[in-house]
Amino acid sequence: VQLQASGGGLVQAGGSLRLSCAASEHTFSSYHMAWFRQAPGKEREFVAAISWSGGRTYYADSVKGRFTISRDNAKNTLYLQMNSPKPEDTAEYYCASLLPTKNWGSQSRNDFGSWGQGTQVTVSS
Repeated sequence: VQLQASGGGLVQAGGSLRLSCAASEHTFSSYHMAWFRQAPGKEREFVAAISWSGGRTYYADSVKGRFTISRDNAKNTLYLQMNSPKPEDTAEYYCASLLPTKNWGSQSRNDFGSWGQGTQVTVSS
């Protein structure tokens, strides 16, 4: 599945922003999906994941309670609602799919694939 993230931009700390990730195939609904992010000079890190049905989610501790992952399988689209962002959330954000042989609950970038182009989020203080 091919993925394209969008919706990034400049946001003030304490504001809100919603990212989208459009998938190219109807098989999108078969995949567990996730958001990752990468700040300059840092490793790509896990942000949040959602099951294929949307019924289960898990988050990195750093965003728990502030970010919400969701999906619309009818639109082949994944979302990340960012509420109360902080300057340390500034990064390039990527969506990815959990590889079929990997376990639900993984936060390792090596267990995810179909990386698309990211979208830049900059949070000003």
